[in-house]
Formats: sequence, structure tokens, C-alpha cells
Amino acid sequence: MNTASTAWNAPVASSPINGTVRMPGSKSQTNRAFVLAALGNSESVIEFPLLARDTELMLSAITALGSKVSAEQDRIFIEPGLTDKEEVAIDVGLAGTVMRFVPPLAALTHSKVHFDGDSAARVRPMSVMLAALSQLGVEVENQSNGFLPFSINGRGSVSGSEVTIDASSSSQFVSGLLLAGARFNNGLTIHHQGKALPSFPHIQMTMQMLNQLGISCQHQSSNSKNHSWIIKPQLVPGNHWRIEPDLSNAGPFLAAAMVTAGKVTISDWPETTTQAGGQLPTILKKMGAEISFDENGLTLQGPNTISALSIDLGEVGELTPTVAALLALADGESEISGIAHLRGHETDRISALAHDLSQVGVDVKTTNEGLIISPRQLHGGAWKSFADHRMATAGAIIGLKVSGVVIDDITCTSKTMKNFEELWVNLISS
Repeated sequence: MNTASTAWNAPVASSPINGTVRMPGSKSQTNRAFVLAALGNSESVIEFPLLARDTELMLSAITALGSKVSAEQDRIFIEPGLTDKEEVAIDVGLAGTVMRFVPPLAALTHSKVHFDGDSAARVRPMSVMLAALSQLGVEVENQSNGFLPFSINGRGSVSGSEVTIDASSSSQFVSGLLLAGARFNNGLTIHHQGKALPSFPHIQMTMQMLNQLGISCQHQSSNSKNHSWIIKPQLVPGNHWRIEPDLSNAGPFLAAAMVTAGKVTISDWPETTTQAGGQLPTILKKMGAEISFDENGLTLQGPNTISALSIDLGEVGELTPTVAALLALADGESEISGIAHLRGHETDRISALAHDLSQVGVDVKTTNEGLIISPRQLHGGAWKSFADHRMATAGAIIGLKVSGVVIDDITCTSKTMKNFEELWVNLISS
């Protein structure tokens, strides 16, 4: 529970921000690498992983299921294995990757695996994954109508090989099944039928990481609402993973240059990536940024005025809080669409953004698919994090230009970045 002691007065930037920031590793890549290592047939090494609450919860989960984990400097070593305990408890915290990636792994154990998490996690949808596992013959116990808590009765193998799901509420349901599919007795065929899939770059990341292991993942799509994936049964080899910097977490730091007409460099920005944050340069260019790449990384020079825009963020919904904060400081009315699925994220991010932006003077309206943001003369006010790391960092962006923005709990940023406050203050004062 948030308390007054965690409230944080967002620092105001009195001049253009100039600096270089080295980001921690990608959460999305780190947790996928941890799961694949736990499913492997030999030891894996993960270099430069993110170590934050979400990834530490994943390490605890795979350890509880039988993997042996050790660390040395910037490396995590994972020796796969299966526990012989009759019952196991998994704490998912508020991590969507843990609650959606680990149940298929739990089905391969000989244990009854209990899943639960933070109170906010108990309203995040899980029915798609639980129904999919049931279709595959896995015994699922759930008295909460498709939400946490639930239990998976592992039988050591999964004999079913084909599922039809509607993953329009989260791409993580597809990724969670794909990660484990090669270990199922007969492989796995997934059919998505429903509304358009959100956050497709995250599925592409999963497919790319499987391909790096030599696991063929065939994808077929007739349109945005119908997709199929086929994975043949095979061993999952151990691997040496080198994790990219977290580009979505880089968003607020690039935004700092945007709102202050400053210059910020993000070290080691990859030339190509499947991370959602990889689309930030394209988005921010449309808002007036100048972007350059060299051996040091990506450098953004902020504009004198942020341009309003209408944008569909359906594929990269996690960038919405950062983009919304910038548009609240833009030169006209903007619209963000394609983000209905954000209602099932760490919090209902559409409603949360509407609440917080209105608290500091923005004229904001919600739609079925997103937000309409009309900047006004802004003022200080209470900014509620809703225990959501991206909501907290959005407040920090607004606070660079608006005095008196008080974020109720900045510590929730530790979900994906343990040292956000330190990096933020150092950048502003550099």
C-alpha cells in the first residue's frame, strides 16, 4: 500500500537537459530468456539482464519449479531442472510476464503449482491462458472466473497440441504458449481468432528468440484478426543470451529532452530490435525531435515546440503513458487510438491517464479505443501512480515543466528499473 512517505515531488528542469543515460536490460527479453533457460536441456547464460522486481519474481518462479540460478557480475547462470515437491507457490507480483509465461512451464512439472500476486494483479485477465491450457488437457483449478489465484496440476507433460484463443486482450498469452510449445509432446499449434492482436512486436520478439535457438516457429496470417503459429516438438537448447538495453524504459529520458529542448543520448541503442521501444525514434520525430545514431548510441535533440499528433499505438501500447505526457505539453489537440487493451495492464491505463492528466489541468477525454488530449495551462497537483511504473514516470515527465507535481509512489518504478530516481535526478542536474 502506498503511504505518504513514498510521495515524491517531481523535479522541475530549469534549463535544457543534456546528458547520456545507460539503460538497464530489457525486461521483455530478460524474462523470455529466463523462461527459455528453464525449459532448456543444458545451462544457459544471460548477460546484462534486467534485475528489477518483475525479473526477480521470474527468477524466483523458475527456481521454485526446479531450476538452479546463480549470478556473477553482469551474468545470470540458469541450470534447468524440475522440482519433486508435491506443491509449489508462485508469487507473480504485478508482472504480466510471470503470470502468463510461467503456467505453461508449470504444466510440465509433477507438482501442484499455486499462482497468486498483488491485489492489483487479481484484476488482470487470465482466462485466455487458463482456457488454453485446459484445451491442451492440463488440469486447472480456478474459482475466480479467470483471474488470480489459480492452480496448475502438473503431470510432467502436455499431450494436447492445438488451441484456439482470442488474445486481443494481451499478446502475452500467445508468447507464453509459444515459449513452452516445443516442449509439449506433440508441439503446438495456436490459432488466434478475435479482435486485432495488440503489441505484435512482443510476439515477434518471442519468435525471434525461439529462432535463435533453432526452434522453427511458423506464422501465418490472413488478416489482423486471424493468426496461426506452429511449433514442432523438440529439445530446447541452452544458450548464451546478451540482453539489449530496455528501450521502453528509455522513453521518459528521451521525453526529458523533448520537453526541455535538450539533448539526451541513450547508450548502446541497437541497430535493429523487436522491442516496442524501438519505435520511439519514429514517433518522436513526428513530434519534432531530431534523431541521430553513432557508435555511442541514439541521440535526441528536443524541439522548441512539441507537435500534436493523432497516432495508433496498438502495436506499442506500453509507450502510451510517455507519449500521452508529451502530448499534454504539445501545441494542439492530439488523439491516441488502438489502445483498448491497456485497460487490462498493471492498471486501466486509459482511465488512469485521464484522471492524472486532468488533475494537472489537461482537458482529456476517453474513447473506446484511447484518449483525446487537449493541452491547457497546466498546474501542479497530485499524480497517482496506481502502482504502475509507467504511470509514475509519466508524472515525472510532466513535472519537468510543471512545478508542484507530486507523485504518490515513485518507488513502483522498481518494477522494471531499480534506480529510476537516481538516473532521473542525475540527468536533470547534469
